[in-house]
Amino acid sequence: MTREEKEIIVRDLSEKLANNSFVYITDASDLTVATINKFRRLCFDRGIEYKVYKNTLIRKALDTLDVDTSSLDVALKGSSGLLFEATTGNAPAKLLLDFRKGGNKKPLLKGAYIDSSIYIGEEQLDTLSKIKSKEELIGEIIGLLQSPAKNVISALQSGGNVLAGVLKTLSEREQ
Repeated sequence: MTREEKEIIVRDLSEKLANNSFVYITDASDLTVATINKFRRLCFDRGIEYKVYKNTLIRKALDTLDVDTSSLDVALKGSSGLLFEATTGNAPAKLLLDFRKGGNKKPLLKGAYIDSSIYIGEEQLDTLSKIKSKEELIGEIIGLLQSPAKNVISALQSGGNVLAGVLKTLSEREQ
């Protein structure tokens, strides 16, 4: 690979890293061609991009970000594939877990860069799979905000019926 080709790859990878808030670094070494093709197909079906890069090119692309990513150096050893997802932080983690349900032990999670937060190691996979998306959090907040308002409205409505009944009874009594 020539120097110019490497520079083009680093520039393209830098753009992908800047445009995707959720990047997972995986180790898919020792997988057969059929297994890795099955994994790539699952990625494609779920709208997640998977690509293998050289660690030095990944490091150079990470250096272009305005964030300190030096703690990811531990993950940049051996074979490294990147999973890119632009909208949901837990989608790649769920994809890895679902793929393993089929009896595969790899790809392993080496690290993840999620909204300027860095997660290192396979043991973070369960945590990452439980991260809620922005839409899920907004939905929960709206639900929490609506709940007290609904309670007040229903109390006023039911109270109004009771109050009207009491007033009607009292007015009938006086006659």
